[in-house]
Amino acid sequence: MAQNQTGKETVVPVKPPFKKPFKRPKRLRTGYEELSGYAFISPFIIGLVAFTLYPIVYSLYLSFTNYGMGGEYEWIGLANYERMFTTDDTWRQSLKVTFLYAGTAVPLRLVFALMVAVALNKIVEAVGLYRTMLYLPSVVGGSIGISIMWRQLFGNDGAFNSVLASIGLPTHSWLGDPGTAIWTLVALYGWQFGSSMLIFLAGLRNIPKTFYEASAVDGAKPWQQFFKITIPLLTPVILFNTIMQTIQGFMAFTPSFIVTNGGPMNSTLLYVLYMYRRAFEFFDMGYASAMAWVMLIIIAIFTAVIFKSSDKWVHYND
Repeated sequence: MAQNQTGKETVVPVKPPFKKPFKRPKRLRTGYEELSGYAFISPFIIGLVAFTLYPIVYSLYLSFTNYGMGGEYEWIGLANYERMFTTDDTWRQSLKVTFLYAGTAVPLRLVFALMVAVALNKIVEAVGLYRTMLYLPSVVGGSIGISIMWRQLFGNDGAFNSVLASIGLPTHSWLGDPGTAIWTLVALYGWQFGSSMLIFLAGLRNIPKTFYEASAVDGAKPWQQFFKITIPLLTPVILFNTIMQTIQGFMAFTPSFIVTNGGPMNSTLLYVLYMYRRAFEFFDMGYASAMAWVMLIIIAIFTAVIFKSSDKWVHYND
């Protein structure tokens, strides 16, 4: 008890005895703990070195040799690259087919995936069922079985010609005509739109509905909302899908190998299929390695151009 200036007694609070904050003793890092950490990450490091880094470096070395699956080989410098760019007409044909394939199939898949995603974004009930059914072609689309089914579908006696004949339209040898065979592969690639559709759908769900409500109050029509709100806010997702699908388009192999085997007249000979033939049918591994590095450079250039152009058309929320 204590007295203040008016003479009244007041209660003075008693401070608790001072205690030092408890500090956990520092644990000394021992060599055993560091070894344990390296032991846990060693499977990843071994796999990265053995199955990724070493094959990459070794393929670069082989591209300067005449290695042919066994036996002795020697260093030939840039001879494989010189042969590729000057005398190999089949290589130029495969590059031309691949550019046509990627240049048409990738936009087709992206547009189709965006349209389906916009439609699914407006569906409230059973959206999970629709999403699963539409994603299913992407899961099985790259398989051998689907490619065989596609070959039967567009064969001379296939279902597509049967439908045309049933409605009185002329049939056609879709896989035997050099002018139409490549478009059957483009249609197969566009049909596998499920993965892109899911990414587009996730991007659409992240666009705030208040933007659409405010524009509707101002009298904006649905197509104006799509081009003025949806597309600009979806451009980061479009950029991601464009890069991923472009890479997949250049690396396509199974449809060309199974459905048409590169024919007729090399009209569907994709780059990777020709590289496979050089490596495992003609046992020209050095030349195939050089082809792989040229394709890597082409994909890197396309990816860099797309990234560079994104400054002008991709809008971020910053």
